[in-house]
Amino acid sequence: MAMTRKKQRTTMIVGGLVVLGIAVAIIATALKDTIVFFYTPTEVAEKSISPTTRFRLGGLVEKGSVKRGEGTTVSFTVTDNAQTINVQYTGTLPDLFREGQGVVTEGKLDRAGTFIADSVLAKHDENYMPKEVADSLKKQGYWKHTEDEKKQPES
Repeated sequence: MAMTRKKQRTTMIVGGLVVLGIAVAIIATALKDTIVFFYTPTEVAEKSISPTTRFRLGGLVEKGSVKRGEGTTVSFTVTDNAQTINVQYTGTLPDLFREGQGVVTEGKLDRAGTFIADSVLAKHDENYMPKEVADSLKKQGYWKHTEDEKKQPES
């Protein structure tokens, strides 16, 4: 018995939706650990991220940790006040990069556990910290409330 055009069209649409659903499920599974803006040092320690995996590391630049090397090489420590990770970066740091302030770096861990960054993002002005860094610090229990935040209850 031959299918009518309406049944053929319905079968094609349903088949297309099934294929699309399977593709979305495969992509979501493959990306589930990379749909994070950054990992804190504590999350890096918990996840045991392999040295070949590129990711973003965020937290505070630990006070007293910035050390200038040869040329434009700089090393510093990123902390979430629970764990720390040493970072090495070769390049020009943003003008607003400072100890004790929020930073997000992108790169890979080396075999020794040092994060080799190829980009460093610092906050825009003295009142701004990347939302993800601030949220992570709040979750860790370390957050200095500004006057505006004290007036407004958290949601």
